[in-house]
Amino acid sequence: MTGLKFSEKKVDQFMSYVLIVVGALMASFSVACILIPNDAIDYGTAGIAIIVSKLTGFNLSVCVFVIFLPFMIAGFLMLGRKFGIKAFIGSMAYTIGIEVFEEIPFELSTEHFLAVAFGGAILGAGLSLILRHGGCIDGSEIFANIIVRKISDITGKNFSMSYILIGFNACVYMAVFLLLNRNAALMSLLVYIVATMVIDHYTDHFEAIKQVTIITKNTDELMKDIKNELNKTCTIMDSYGAISGENKTLICYINYFELQKMKDIISRHKGTFSTVTTIDEILR
Repeated sequence: MTGLKFSEKKVDQFMSYVLIVVGALMASFSVACILIPNDAIDYGTAGIAIIVSKLTGFNLSVCVFVIFLPFMIAGFLMLGRKFGIKAFIGSMAYTIGIEVFEEIPFELSTEHFLAVAFGGAILGAGLSLILRHGGCIDGSEIFANIIVRKISDITGKNFSMSYILIGFNACVYMAVFLLLNRNAALMSLLVYIVATMVIDHYTDHFEAIKQVTIITKNTDELMKDIKNELNKTCTIMDSYGAISGENKTLICYINYFELQKMKDIISRHKGTFSTVTTIDEILR
């Protein structure tokens, strides 16, 4: 039975990598074959790479890789090895996809508005696959997560990444407006709206705070791992199960990119029952 569970875990891990690659290829196809030919760009650090490529004439995939690289390294150092590997695989698949799809003669013969809306939906679906399986291909999300973690470490409070992401992308679209043209800025804003709507639908507002509720009998080692690996504390309450008897209920607040590490911690501690819910706002 133990061997079977180990095998299933390996298959799940392998499939998560496969789906991250599929999501990255969907995103790169949308950008290279639909968005850029229709005067729109991706958002986040990918948007910065496209702006640099258009202004300098440098190869787009090279610009994407160079701009993504420091964020991937930061994600590996700040968010853990497993996240770093998934972010690297997703980013490399996205970069290679951009290089390949740019050479494919594909034309979407329709109005710019419809093409951009369709491209934004494909982009959002691809990014949703990546996020749901613990990966990331956009440095702005890693940047926002690091800033939130630093603020949380200083203040001891949990904050959503939403405002940082909105501010980051506002700067990107302002740059498009000033350096490229107005139509590209407006089309790109439409991409952002459509893509984030799709992402929110499939990832349950990934930029919001997550509440993890853990029911367990053994709290000491679990709390120690959460403190050491996530630098988080928990609220502990006495609870009672109809079958299991006396338990402890732990409540911890984390962000989306810390969720995969929390799952890894919980999986190492047997006899736990956990739920994850999305918190739109915390009042203090």
